[in-house]
Amino acid sequence: MLRGETCIARTTRKCLLAAAFAVFGFVISVPSVHGQTPTRRPAAAPATKAPARPKLVVLLVVDQMRGDYVDKFRHQWTGGLRRLVDEGAWFHEAAYPYATTETCVGHATISTGSFPASHGMVSNSWLDRESRKMVACTADPNAKNSGYAGVTTKGGDSAWRMEVPSFAEELKFQTNGATRVVTFSLKARAAITMAGHKADAVTWADAGGWVTSSVYGPTPFVDQYAKAHPVKDDYGKTWTPTLPRNSYWYDEKSTGSVPPEGWDLTFPHSLRGKAGGDVPDPAFYEQWASSPFSDTYLTRFAETAVDTLGLGQGGGIDFLAISYSAVDYVGHAFGPRSWEIQDILVRLDGDLADLFAHLDKKVGRGNYVVALSSDHGVVPTPEDMQKTGADAGLFRLTEMQERMEKALEPFNFPKPAIAQIATGEVYFAPDVYERLKQNDAARCSRNFPRRASAKSPRDAKSDSSRGRQRLFSWPQW
Repeated sequence: MLRGETCIARTTRKCLLAAAFAVFGFVISVPSVHGQTPTRRPAAAPATKAPARPKLVVLLVVDQMRGDYVDKFRHQWTGGLRRLVDEGAWFHEAAYPYATTETCVGHATISTGSFPASHGMVSNSWLDRESRKMVACTADPNAKNSGYAGVTTKGGDSAWRMEVPSFAEELKFQTNGATRVVTFSLKARAAITMAGHKADAVTWADAGGWVTSSVYGPTPFVDQYAKAHPVKDDYGKTWTPTLPRNSYWYDEKSTGSVPPEGWDLTFPHSLRGKAGGDVPDPAFYEQWASSPFSDTYLTRFAETAVDTLGLGQGGGIDFLAISYSAVDYVGHAFGPRSWEIQDILVRLDGDLADLFAHLDKKVGRGNYVVALSSDHGVVPTPEDMQKTGADAGLFRLTEMQERMEKALEPFNFPKPAIAQIATGEVYFAPDVYERLKQNDAARCSRNFPRRASAKSPRDAKSDSSRGRQRLFSWPQW
């Protein structure tokens, strides 16, 4: 890549799981993705002058942004996303070579440059063998969360389950602590994994406000901003279409959509909660998270961090990361073939234009480097797929568990043999897996369509390290 360029990389799997990488004003190298052969390039001319090191590294993750969104909608963008496309290098054929493409997994992979078999964040949550309860990937029994601007919180979160350091941590180490690490997201599992185990400010949304952990500690400017700009100030706003009606690709009412409580299936979407009254309720905060107003808030938060902390304006190399969550919430609610997805990307395009203009002014164009990616994509709703004639439908876990229990009856296991099915994984009761191995587990798994194979966590980790993809793993306690 040439200095002063940007780069975007698209991550694809079978369902066009998407990501992008982009850089401003600095030479970077991106490792080839597993299974791909790097393109051979002609030898570069001898450099006459080594490029200056950047003053600020900016990581942007757009949660659930499919790769084909860039192909489809880039001609409607005029701001920050368009700047990345026009001025950047775009990696079209990158891929995540693992099965569980979820928020925690993807952010940890982007942040560390390693796969789940190495960094350990294998899912958003999993069944803890000792407590026999589901645990979040960032849940930390030794940490305590604290809220800004009087927000009440519970529990504790950190990156203690992440087994390798993040890029931000390594940068801080190599600069002897001079690097300031600041991250923002609506989700703890995004803000925390982007930062790593130690950081200067890690902030995420919870309970209608903003939260951090005792592992990172509170930051005065976050508290000041949260008090001056509470989320509830967006109460009563309305999300309306940005483009002319004939610019939208899909049906106005997306098939199979399940919008947040209090919203209709079509625009406009008012942020007035469930009852449509005058006071914010829990439904309002769900609506807000599923709207472009949350992306705008995160952008302003980041700009304030640049101004208040002087990011990119000191002697070291600072790190700023933002994970935009709204696209993910909108994709789950309305599906990828919806007016809402198309519109929120136009809004994000504008937010990123503001962010880049702010960085150009405060840090200086050419003095910062930007990487933009996505943690995963999304498939169309089953109802939408059925319209195209595809063999699609709802997968009912209770029915699957009943069928599995019945298939296991010949082995005379104590019931229930299936402890739990969660997050795409089947957890056997104690000792079941070992006994299955002795009795040919494949005989059991043949009864289930679209299954992969039966494996222990140790076997699964070994396969992951070799780049194999599986639809399901079958862990024991």
